[in-house]
Amino acid sequence: MTTANKTPPGADPKQLERTGTVREIGSQAVWSLSSCKPGFGVDQLRDDNLETYWQSDGSQPHLVNIQFRRKTTVKTLCIYADYKSDESYTPSKISVRVGNNFHNLQEIRQLELVEPSGWIHVALTDTHKKPIRTFMIQIAVLANHQNGRDTHMRQIKVYTPVEESSIGKFPRCTTIDFMMYRSIR
Repeated sequence: MTTANKTPPGADPKQLERTGTVREIGSQAVWSLSSCKPGFGVDQLRDDNLETYWQSDGSQPHLVNIQFRRKTTVKTLCIYADYKSDESYTPSKISVRVGNNFHNLQEIRQLELVEPSGWIHVALTDTHKKPIRTFMIQIAVLANHQNGRDTHMRQIKVYTPVEESSIGKFPRCTTIDFMMYRSIR
């Protein structure tokens, strides 16, 4: 069991995107939930608003299923949780599972969250520290703070590494003859 890699309060995973090394791919997936209260579902989980949230409505474990149409490389999962706002609804133990479908999911991370407040970055890597390739990610909320029954999750983001293509790599033009033709006029 590991403790989540927590960013400082206010740190936003969009800062990762600005570096150009990753991009968010959650919009390419099909999202489903084990349960939700009306008006507190996938739309709120993915709306980029930290004031809205998914609220489960049923017995644990509470599940978020993220399915891709093709095998996809995933580097990081970012979850926003806020103990100060959600108290007993805040997850305290989360399992992250990956696989080809519901029938062969394997747990790759189990996190203990201690009164989280902000973005939690979960690296999804294999034994060689390379990003995983998967058709499906499942986030299972196994327990909540104060033995709460239902859970709140405010946002979830899924990131893939941006790979440089060999087409975009050109040698640097340093001679005057080359520099004349380096841009289109």
